[in-house]
Amino acid sequence: MSDVTPTVLPQAENESKAKTTKVGFVSLGCPKNLVDSEVMMGLLARAGAELTPRAEDADVIVVNTCSFIDSAQQESVNTILEMAEHKKNGNAKRLVVAGCLVERYRNEIRKDIPEVDAVVGTGELVQILGATGLGVGTGALACPSERSSGSDLVVLNSRAEGDAREQSGRFARNEWDGAIADLPNYLYDEDTPRILATPKHTAYIKIAEGCDHPCTFCIIPQLRGKFRSRRFESVIAEAERLAQAGVREITLIGQDTTCYGEDLGLKDGLALLLEKLAQVEDLRWVRFLYAYPNKITGTLLDTIARHDKICSYIDVPLQHASPNVLKRMKRGAGADIFLRSIEKMRKTIPNLTLRSSFIVGFPGETEHDFAELCDFVKAARFDWLGAFSYSDQEGAKAHHLDHQLSSAEINRRAKKLMSIQKQISRMAKKALVGRQMDVLIEGPSSESDLLWEGRTEMHAPEIDGKVFIADFGDHDNVTAGEFHRCEITEAHDYDLVVKLI
Repeated sequence: MSDVTPTVLPQAENESKAKTTKVGFVSLGCPKNLVDSEVMMGLLARAGAELTPRAEDADVIVVNTCSFIDSAQQESVNTILEMAEHKKNGNAKRLVVAGCLVERYRNEIRKDIPEVDAVVGTGELVQILGATGLGVGTGALACPSERSSGSDLVVLNSRAEGDAREQSGRFARNEWDGAIADLPNYLYDEDTPRILATPKHTAYIKIAEGCDHPCTFCIIPQLRGKFRSRRFESVIAEAERLAQAGVREITLIGQDTTCYGEDLGLKDGLALLLEKLAQVEDLRWVRFLYAYPNKITGTLLDTIARHDKICSYIDVPLQHASPNVLKRMKRGAGADIFLRSIEKMRKTIPNLTLRSSFIVGFPGETEHDFAELCDFVKAARFDWLGAFSYSDQEGAKAHHLDHQLSSAEINRRAKKLMSIQKQISRMAKKALVGRQMDVLIEGPSSESDLLWEGRTEMHAPEIDGKVFIADFGDHDNVTAGEFHRCEITEAHDYDLVVKLI
């Protein structure tokens, strides 16, 4: 249950007091999608809806979908079909599908899943009111952010198990023309209501939406529109409000946070933003995700190094290291340039945590190209790394490239790259044993009743390894959201074990 007090809905003449509509959300995909869900939940709560984490209790179910790669699309379809069952066997009277899948397959969803009552695209978030039957979404409502008491109290944690209908190919298109005549252009601001679905001590702030980069493997511009930054003052106002509400860690997100402010005429906009956020008294950690390689300026690095509140953490998805593959990706550069950039990052920022991700099996990736990537990963020694098997997307320019690799070969290469990173990670984590760091307490571990979990500055929410707290020392009544000093006592391939001191 949300701790928001619902507003009483208008009643028709001679009608008895209306029953409060219960709405449940399933939010799939990345943190950027989660923020969209939080905005829609905020709009609904302000309109008088009651948010519920139980699908069987919901009058209306909203599935906010992801459509970035094939596996994400399939998960979205499976979840829609699973939630549709609650219209047959539960209380649900209405099913709404939102998000990226709508931008891509709007007509197919309407045609092929009759249980879906309405669709809401990424640029239509305010239309969630009309879609759920709670009003007509004609614009953002001017009201402050609201908060739930925890992620599993509002968002339905649901994953479909599969269905015979998923094999029908109903969402497959023979041709995706990539038409972008009417790109999404929505962008929330500090006055847009949000119900945070994250734990009370941490929150995401989306500082920009859309993307202008021409990467051939990506369809984000079609799904999210052109790059557009939020106003500088809007981001600061939201951060200050969240800090006053008890948030201690803020993670800035966008398709490319390092481009922040360019469309507003700002030079080094992200650095300026971080500088200002470092002055918000009640914040403890500020980090940003998804940096574009050639946008990491000296000013940005100096700003990170200068402020203790700004986490010494950079997530820069490099995608590959072979100049040949990067050229086909429309990204440029190569291993030598990247290594020089990494050397500068580590020289400027003491104890830098560096994360990257790579696409394996891109069309035309030769054995030599893949060997270059492996050699680069060995030399760069990333703290965290994600390897993604190339997913061929209709609508992406890479869809028409020749020399496509087999799924078996792509998976083989992805496993090999991750085996290299596993060895690097194992050695790096062992070197941390005995070191003292601050840890943010997250709460009891799902792994064992005897353990709690936390995160250090090295660990971004949800994406990096785990920190297990096995010894609380002299600390009694430890609470989630608190910061404590800890000592690392054990290290595994990706996870750490600590004791509080």
